Amino acid sequence: MLYYIFRWLDEFGISGSHLWGYISFRAILAMILALSISAWFGEKFIKYLKKKQITEVQRDASVDPFGVQKIGVPSMGGIIIIVALLVPVLLLGRLRNIYLILMIITTVWLGFLGGMDDFIKIFRHNKEGLKGKYKIIGQFTIGLIVGLVLWMSPDVKANLNTEVGEQQSKEMVVQHNEKAEKTLKTTIPFIKNHNLDYSEIMAFCGEHKTAAGWILFVIMTIFVVTAVSNGANLNDGMDGMAAGNSAIIGVALGILAYVSSHIEYAAYLNIMYIPGSEELVVFFMAFIGALVGFLWYNAYPAQVFMGDTGSLTIGGIIAVGAIIIHKELLLPILCGIFFVESLSVMLQVYYFKLGKRKGVKRRIFKRTPIHDNFRTQDSQLDPECKYLITKPHTAVHESKITIRFWIISIILAALTIITLKIR
Repeated sequence: MLYYIFRWLDEFGISGSHLWGYISFRAILAMILALSISAWFGEKFIKYLKKKQITEVQRDASVDPFGVQKIGVPSMGGIIIIVALLVPVLLLGRLRNIYLILMIITTVWLGFLGGMDDFIKIFRHNKEGLKGKYKIIGQFTIGLIVGLVLWMSPDVKANLNTEVGEQQSKEMVVQHNEKAEKTLKTTIPFIKNHNLDYSEIMAFCGEHKTAAGWILFVIMTIFVVTAVSNGANLNDGMDGMAAGNSAIIGVALGILAYVSSHIEYAAYLNIMYIPGSEELVVFFMAFIGALVGFLWYNAYPAQVFMGDTGSLTIGGIIAVGAIIIHKELLLPILCGIFFVESLSVMLQVYYFKLGKRKGVKRRIFKRTPIHDNFRTQDSQLDPECKYLITKPHTAVHESKITIRFWIISIILAALTIITLKIR
C-alpha cells in the first residue's frame, strides 16, 4: 500500500520517495516494523488472553523435572506472529506480485486451520483438537492451490537459459538471457548440473511428459507443504524452540530469495533467476522480525505459547517460500530439525506397534518428538517398557536443549546456502 503511494510521489520528485523502490530499504523496514508490532501487540494480546483465560489444555507438569509449571500459560500466540507479519507486508510489499499473494494466502489459510485446532482445544476442552483428517485436508488444499497457481499463472516464470562466457580466474562466467519462461526444473544440492526437471522424470509419458511433470510438481507441492507444516508443529514443544528455529530458516530463505531475484548474483552462482521473487525478501524479513519479537515473550519461561495457530502457519510459509524459488529439495537440509522431529515420531510409533504385535512393550526413544527425549530422566520411564536408547540418563534443561537446536539450525542454514557453490 505505502509502496504504491511513495512510488506515485516519486513521479513528482518528492525527496526521499525514491527509497521505496529499493528492495533492501523495504525489507529492513519490514523487519523493524514487524518486530515492533510483535513486541507491542504481544504484550497487550497476552494480557487479553490471560483476562479471558484462553489457556491450553492442562499439560503434564511431571514432564519437566526442573519443576517449572506451564499450567495457565496463554495459547494461540500465533496470532501475534500473523498480525506482526501481515501488517508490514501489506504496507510495504508490492501487492500485485503473484508470489507475495501466494504467501499471504498461505499465512491466512494455515493460520485459520491452526486457529480452529486451538479453538477446539481451549474452548471445547478437547485435548485432541481438530481431527487429523481435517488438518490433512486443509494442508492438502492449500498445497493444491499453490501448486496449481504456480502451474497456470502467466506471471510465474524463471530464467534457465544461460550463455557461458570466457573463463576468468579459472571460473566460467555465466550470463542469463533476458527472456524468462515457465520451467519445471528445481535445484538439487551438491550436483554440478544441479537442476532436476520434473518433466524428465515423467519422460515415460512421451509427448505428455510436460503435463505429467506439472502434475508431479503439484503433488510434490502438496507433500512439501504438509510435511514441513507438520514438522514445525512437532517442533513446537519447548519455549522458544519453533520460533527460534523458524527465524533462522527464514534468514536462509530470505538470502536465497534475494540471490534468485538478482540477475547478476543468479548468474554468478549459476542458479535460476526468478523475476519478481524479490518481494519474498520483504516477506521473509517481516517473518523474521515477527518471530524475534514473539521470542521476547516465548523464550524460557514462556509467557505465551504459539499453538497450532503459529506452528502450522510458519511451517507452511517456509514450505511455500522454498517452492516458489525452486529450492524445495534443499528443505531436508535447511529444515533438518523439523525432518528429524517427524522421523523420530514415525520410528517410535512403528517400533512400538511392531513390538505390540509380538507381545513386547518397547520404544526406541524415551519420548518423542526427539527434543522430549533429552528432557526426560530415567526415573520417569515406564519400568515395564524396554527402551532402545536411554541416553542421556539425566534430564537436560529445556533452555539448553532449545539453544543447542538453534545452533544446529544455524549450521544447517549455512550448509544450505553454501550448497549453491559446492557441487
